Amino acid sequence: MNKTKKCCVTAALCRIVLLALCGGVLGMNLYLANAGKLLGDRMPMPFGCGAAVVLSGSMEPALSIDDLIVVCRTQDVAMGDIVVYQDGNILVVHRIVNIDGDRVITRGDANNVADDPIGRDAIKGVVVFRIPRGGAAVALIRSPAGTVCILIAAVALVEIPRRREKEKYEEQQRKIKEEIRRLKDEL
Repeated sequence: MNKTKKCCVTAALCRIVLLALCGGVLGMNLYLANAGKLLGDRMPMPFGCGAAVVLSGSMEPALSIDDLIVVCRTQDVAMGDIVVYQDGNILVVHRIVNIDGDRVITRGDANNVADDPIGRDAIKGVVVFRIPRGGAAVALIRSPAGTVCILIAAVALVEIPRRREKEKYEEQQRKIKEEIRRLKDEL
């Protein structure tokens, strides 16, 4: 395969990957918005794991504001685990300080008072890792402006190489026509 064909194949593959990535981000944004608004589920976990952004300093120093946390669903919780549970319309991220059968008591590391007991079934999952300050990026992506920026970037990343390829093709066509004219003139 010549160099031009390899470039075209690579560009086409890049376009497909970019479009799939943008479609995935937009689809996930729609899914998360619908799950939150229609179903009242503030943290949907379609594959058993989900992500959330820490909004308060109640878990300092373990978790800080704007940290992105990844939470995995489990029924096997233990003392000391940092868990996420939904209290009304808000998500709470606190550490388990006591377990009494099906009742669990949590408390933020920076808080002096424990939370009201919750049922073990109220726990959405256990925090498995965090990305410091990663919540700022998630907030940008999930915002309407961020979504528009992703769409613009995707269109630009797809359209700019396409236009370059078109210009190259047109230049090749112009050179071929010019060569044909030159050959006709020689006859």
